[in-house]
Amino acid sequence: MRHLDLGRRLRRPAHPAQPPGVRGRERGLTTTVACQPPERAEARTFPVAPVRAPWWRHYTRVGSATVLHVDLAPDPEREWAALACLDEGELARWSRFVYSGPRRQFVLSRAAVRAVLCAELGCRNDELAFGVSPHGKPFARVRDRQADISFNVSHGGWHGLIALAPEGRLGVDIEERVERRRLDLLIEAALGEEETAEVTSATGSEQLHLFFKLWTMKEALMKAHGLGMGLDATTFEIPRAMRRMDVSGTLVLPQMPDVTWRLRDLGEERFAAAIAHESAPEAGP
Repeated sequence: MRHLDLGRRLRRPAHPAQPPGVRGRERGLTTTVACQPPERAEARTFPVAPVRAPWWRHYTRVGSATVLHVDLAPDPEREWAALACLDEGELARWSRFVYSGPRRQFVLSRAAVRAVLCAELGCRNDELAFGVSPHGKPFARVRDRQADISFNVSHGGWHGLIALAPEGRLGVDIEERVERRRLDLLIEAALGEEETAEVTSATGSEQLHLFFKLWTMKEALMKAHGLGMGLDATTFEIPRAMRRMDVSGTLVLPQMPDVTWRLRDLGEERFAAAIAHESAPEAGP
């Protein structure tokens, strides 16, 4: 399978005509959105003209995976442009959100995912759909067939991440480091014995940073695994070296002893984040 590199080049769609929902240029940072506004959006309080500049951009590469950052800051023009890219099912889902924050996160993230996948898979926006595994993990479908690509999405506050890879199960997580009223309960529910000892011995901002560092890595692993919250986070621990200084490492879950997962800490000043990617099996003799 080809090496995916959305940060350097987004392949033009195979169709001669531009997709009606999303248009991609050769560089991922200049991909534009130009969708026709849906009829049901006429009464929404959005500007008339959609924006042309994307709100997502290349963030980093981790092995064969590409990670993009999605700007989820309030922006009515972007929300209008994004809304026009959604299909009927997504519009219905969007309309059910009660609060503006989650509604904005959903529409901006979903439109960005559509733009990137259309450009990479060479399909029109109206040919792209999403299926869901029995455990709730989404996958892409093009012309009613499952697409040969792995992707995962996460958002928290005003930031989102999209991770893509040509193969291998993939998970990404992002969280804003916000003070929690009962952090002790979260620690008890999410961390193993050694992890708990390290986090509880820390204080102040150091404790908050360490907790979210561990939690995003665990969440990325659980999303990559495919069971999500069905996998008990207290049954495995992040490698000790990664809990200290290392930004990357490998892990074998007791529930899947034959699979090695590669972990990478993507955290920075604005947020905590991590990616987990299934390692390719080693070639036999």
